Amino acid sequence: MKLDLEVVDIPVAEGTNVIIGRSHFIKTVEDLYEALVTSCPSLRFGIAFCEASGKRLIRKDGNDDELVEYAVDACRKIAAGHVFVIYIRGGWPINVLNAIKNVQEVVSVDVATANPLKVIIADLGEQRALLGVADGFKPLGVEDEEDVRERREFLRKIGYKR
Repeated sequence: MKLDLEVVDIPVAEGTNVIIGRSHFIKTVEDLYEALVTSCPSLRFGIAFCEASGKRLIRKDGNDDELVEYAVDACRKIAAGHVFVIYIRGGWPINVLNAIKNVQEVVSVDVATANPLKVIIADLGEQRALLGVADGFKPLGVEDEEDVRERREFLRKIGYKR
């Protein structure tokens, strides 16, 4: 058997976050839709899911056509069975990750980010596997006292700490 490794760029549009994970059943798209809309009703999102058997289609849903297309395009690039991609706008992954992880058929969440993103794929011919993700960039150092102060101020400014 031949194995090819591939690095795939996943675009992250300005003002969006991307969540990529794995699931195991055709009802994933509908259940993720319900989890997102009930967790954060003002959230705009698009979902796509690579079906691994049967018709083997990319299933899609969402409440924002542009974000649905981003998710479908990312699934086309990844093309690995049972992988889902969610693009969100108007909220943060922190608002929806627990709801996503609690969807019965979700196996794992691999990444939730607004950073530049690459996924590592193993291509086995008829099958492809998502091996991992590269989220953002390498660290440049360790925070000092000024960085700690800035981090704490930022979290309070955006309302995540009091």
